[in-house]
Amino acid sequence: MKCVYCGHGDSKVVDSRVSDGANSIRRRRECIKCGKRFTSYETVEMIPLLVVKRDGTRQPFNILKIRNGIIKSCEKRPVSSEQINAIVDSIEKQLLGSLEQEISSAQIGDLVMQKLKSLDEIAYVRFAAVYRQFTDISTFLDFIKTLDKENKIS
Repeated sequence: MKCVYCGHGDSKVVDSRVSDGANSIRRRRECIKCGKRFTSYETVEMIPLLVVKRDGTRQPFNILKIRNGIIKSCEKRPVSSEQINAIVDSIEKQLLGSLEQEISSAQIGDLVMQKLKSLDEIAYVRFAAVYRQFTDISTFLDFIKTLDKENKIS
């Protein structure tokens, strides 16, 4: 690391400590040339994830939108906040761990539906009704019939 005082390109680490709630490391350094000490911080660089919407626009990924959608779907259902948090955390880890810089809103919706289906079928159907934008009762009934067939096969 370059010395902030003399500009020399070499320094040694004197002390390292976890800082900012374990989100960074604070390092005390000493310049090899001038002997002065300075502090540096090391943090993980997060690549921002962009969501590509149906209309082609892009916006920053926001886990709160997913959480709110799941909460609305699970309203008045026997689903605990711990279960909701577990699903949201799982989805966030999967999306951020994919190393993709862009992800379509359709992929996110499919992932949420997959998680909700195994948790609560009513919440799954509620989410699907909004996500798939059912326009009439026949489309909704077709979806329910498909779901019923899948359950009978399983």
